[in-house]
Amino acid sequence: MASSTILFDPELLRRYDRPGPRYTSYPTAPQFSADFGAAQLREAAALTNGDPIPRPLSLYVHVPFCTSPCFYCGCNRIITRDQARGEAYLTRLYREIDMASTLFDRDRRVVQLHFGGGTPNFLAAAQIAEVVDVIGNHFAFADPQQRECSIELDPRFVSPDDIRTLAQAGFNRASLGVQDFDPAVQKAVNRVQSVEETLAILDACRTHGFRSVNVDLIYGLPLQTLEGFDRTLEIALQARPDRFAIYSYAHLPALFRPQQQIREDELPSPQLKLLLLQRAIERLGAAGYVYIGMDHFALPDDDLALAQSRGDLHRNFMGYTTCADSDLVGLGVSAISHIGASFSQNPRDLPSWERAIDEGRLPVWRGMQLDEDDLVRADVIQQLMCLGEIDIRQTERRHLMDFQDYFAHSWPQLEALERDGLVELSPGTVRATPRGRLLLRVLAACFDRYLVPQDGSTRFSRTV
Repeated sequence: MASSTILFDPELLRRYDRPGPRYTSYPTAPQFSADFGAAQLREAAALTNGDPIPRPLSLYVHVPFCTSPCFYCGCNRIITRDQARGEAYLTRLYREIDMASTLFDRDRRVVQLHFGGGTPNFLAAAQIAEVVDVIGNHFAFADPQQRECSIELDPRFVSPDDIRTLAQAGFNRASLGVQDFDPAVQKAVNRVQSVEETLAILDACRTHGFRSVNVDLIYGLPLQTLEGFDRTLEIALQARPDRFAIYSYAHLPALFRPQQQIREDELPSPQLKLLLLQRAIERLGAAGYVYIGMDHFALPDDDLALAQSRGDLHRNFMGYTTCADSDLVGLGVSAISHIGASFSQNPRDLPSWERAIDEGRLPVWRGMQLDEDDLVRADVIQQLMCLGEIDIRQTERRHLMDFQDYFAHSWPQLEALERDGLVELSPGTVRATPRGRLLLRVLAACFDRYLVPQDGSTRFSRTV
């Protein structure tokens, strides 16, 4: 496995800071087609049921509602304070769970369950626990010690008592949205959140036995300063969460309307944004956190770091995960599934999803059946994103091909990156250097046959 050491090179980061996929899948979602529907999803599930060794399942539940808009957000969410909408949503979600469960043999154990959004805790803790119960009545959960049950939480709308309820329902990992503790930054992005309420929820997670707690921060937000972000890092590091996600703010107001509320003249300069990232990397490294990849850091004894050291870390629509050998089943509006050699996505708009459920149909909007070339490229991109290197010999044996011949069109791009010090090429390995570790998306793009070179499309966020 490539070293997790990072060498911060501002000049290279500036040069390669361009739009590109985040590679939570390959092919990426823009390649999905309406030609893939419910019938194709059923076929894909039936094929995986025929595997000699039953593949476990990971379930993702999307809760689209938020009570107020965070201006930086690019997630698929619906702003409402009407709690009755949550109850109506669950009624249909339970029908989808029922339909989806019939696709899979009962011996396929659920080893991972994740709630994302939106704001999952828009729902009351008792409602979330009820969702877990309904899933347990339709799918076969793995034993608690072998199961990861995680949830994204907005600390402003959850209490320590709620955390107790979630722990009793089986949740053992939480991700807390923080972004920045600076009051001026919070006001500029419409997310005012105190240090005290945030740390109270983190402490409650630990009190009630959560195995891992993640803190999300964002660099590049309006009015951020080096001094202010340093205070945010100091407060968060004193709490010592098991994981950090340090996200780059992607300003795409043409795609995400709430971002039009952000004043562009208040955004940090490109130079300051790099300094914010550099400060986060330095502070987390000094505190003993291991760089996992992309924007993720973890303590050495956290499950993510251990999975990376074993070589079985995986990346999907939920981010980095330890459940490499499972099929992903997405439930709820906009959710994406990865079943066998296929991807499928539910409608992104709530009325279309509701209409499909009400008509008794699996709510498949679009998807894709991967061909052999897709599988080869998905494999090498997965290796890069999770391990920072590609094992050429193992890849050749797995796919019965000659690596350099197969990727002859990619090789000049890789050699150019090697000259810039981002990658080391050898007969047996393509390995990101410490300089290249922060630019894994750039390395992965060399193997993406769907990506137009130098694509300036606003479909993708920038790589830094």
